[in-house]
Amino acid sequence: MISSILFSVSLSSSLSVSLYLSLSPPPSSPPPSPLSPLSLAAASQTDAAPPVSPCLSQSVCAYLSLSLCLSVCLSTCLPPPSIHPSLRPCPPPSRCGHAPGAPEMRLRNVSFLTVLLFGLCGLVSLSWYTAFSSSRGDVVDIYQREFLALRERLHSAEQENLRRSKELNLVLEEIKRAIAEKQALRDINRTWSSLSEETRLKLWNVSSSKNVLQLPSIFHHLPHLLNREDSLLPAVHVGQGRTGVSIVMGVPSVKREVHSYLTDTLSSLMSELSAAEKEDCVIVVLIAEADQQYASSVADNLKRLFPAEIQSGLLEVVSPSVHFYPDFSRLRESFGDPKERVRWRTKQNLDYCFLMMYAQSKGTYYVQLEDDIVARPNYFTTMKNFALQQPLEEWMILEFSQLGFIGKMFKSLDLSLIVEFMLMFYKDKPIDWLLDHIMWVKVCNPEKDAKHCDRQKANLRIRFKPSLFQHVGTHSSLAGKIQKLKDKDFGKQTLHKGHANPLAEVTTSLKTYQHFTLEKAYLGEDFFWAFTPVAGDFIRIRFFTPVRIERYFFRSGNIEHPGDKLFNTSVEVLPFDNIQAEKEALTEGREKTPKYHRTEDGFIRIGTFQHGIAEGEVDPTFGPLEAMRLSVMTDSPVWVILSEIFIKKAD
Repeated sequence: MISSILFSVSLSSSLSVSLYLSLSPPPSSPPPSPLSPLSLAAASQTDAAPPVSPCLSQSVCAYLSLSLCLSVCLSTCLPPPSIHPSLRPCPPPSRCGHAPGAPEMRLRNVSFLTVLLFGLCGLVSLSWYTAFSSSRGDVVDIYQREFLALRERLHSAEQENLRRSKELNLVLEEIKRAIAEKQALRDINRTWSSLSEETRLKLWNVSSSKNVLQLPSIFHHLPHLLNREDSLLPAVHVGQGRTGVSIVMGVPSVKREVHSYLTDTLSSLMSELSAAEKEDCVIVVLIAEADQQYASSVADNLKRLFPAEIQSGLLEVVSPSVHFYPDFSRLRESFGDPKERVRWRTKQNLDYCFLMMYAQSKGTYYVQLEDDIVARPNYFTTMKNFALQQPLEEWMILEFSQLGFIGKMFKSLDLSLIVEFMLMFYKDKPIDWLLDHIMWVKVCNPEKDAKHCDRQKANLRIRFKPSLFQHVGTHSSLAGKIQKLKDKDFGKQTLHKGHANPLAEVTTSLKTYQHFTLEKAYLGEDFFWAFTPVAGDFIRIRFFTPVRIERYFFRSGNIEHPGDKLFNTSVEVLPFDNIQAEKEALTEGREKTPKYHRTEDGFIRIGTFQHGIAEGEVDPTFGPLEAMRLSVMTDSPVWVILSEIFIKKAD
């Protein structure tokens, strides 16, 4: 009995100590360190719902197990409760009383159970201690791993910072070097400009290393270009910089004292192009004037007249820098030409060189034109197909006009050779002579006769007939020179185009020139030609019976007189039922805002002339028309030709 009580007391003490140790925190726990995003997320979850300590769970389990074992042991070892002898039934004699040695047997059983319980208690304590040590070790390992990962990230960030710092230092050094070079270049230019041309050329030849060959360049032929770093840059540049086309057409233009043909030339070139052809070519206009104010005014005028063509990339306008041209006062006279003519042809050669240098990277072929020409219909496709159909690639020039430097096609790859040859002799001979000399150098044998040379040059210079371009200017770019050159191979072009128009009476306030009447133009027999129009003049077409019109087309000017066009002229119609037309066509939208402008005499304005042409559709809500009219709104500086009238009836 005493041993059982001692056993219970010791067992309870050990359980109390175990429970206290399991519930008490560790003696020293590492402070929290910066954690990774994953650890922070786990921490946030821990704050929301703290987990149960594994040590506490194990201690509770051990406590319950030992309590159960203690209960079983006590119930087994302790004697049952005492009953009064009078109340106990008397067993048979053989079973009453105790067998000999019974107390000793019970004592031995109690000792055995006590040892067994102490063993179980030690085993449970050992398992609890092992679990507690393992859990504590896992937490330490997790903190150590996160600390090492943090240290690695800090090290990587430090290395990246050092690398970025080095890159920024390199960029800063490059900027400083570029600024220093630019300043040095300015100082050199100031010093260089104070030297004579001969001295500059000598310095240019010896400036590089002695081990490097000195190749000829544009600066050897035009040393004055070294005076300014912007001497080769265009002073005026209008356009989209289109490249990768089949044909680039160069049109040099200079200031003429009497009349400029530039806008007529551009109108002729672009009006004969289809939509697909306009996407496959570039027209480059060179305003070859040192007067920058004049060049800018011409460029602004072209932007106003051809905004869509410039926006699409079809038309570009450039002008060379005033520093591109040398001092023409030092030219020497040659071939009996006066100094003014020598200056004119010398500058013309330089203009061609500038235009070719600008255009050589834009397309496959380059065509040289002038600013006072007209073009045949379908000229673009004709030139392109003729170039592609050449059996040999040895050709150098394809000629589409027999006059001067008009309609000459070159391969863009050959332009560098041509420009370099022209620069060598730009002061000596005109351009057409220089081109002939290039071919002579390439294929002619000095030991053979002239006929043999001509046959060889014919392989390089191939002529196309009929001519695709006609010269129409009479006032040359050389002041005071009248030039009435015509290409005989151009042929007789149709000066008018007839159509079957609705029956009508035609009248005009314009004064007719000779026999070129309005009636003949309306019937398609000839063109209408009249003296200079003034504001208020008109051409009226009154139909014999009201007719529904689908569309209209009016063309002014012709190939021989491309400048005789209608400018600032409107197209007007007179509906037969004016009241209904006003209700349906003159207003639109809920606000009933004006859709068309109505004149005082009842005509409705539906279109205007652009570049000498008026075309469009007639609103079907107008119904049958009683008349159509062309009204001149401002005075015109030139005569007028109406070469095509087409009024299409609605089906």
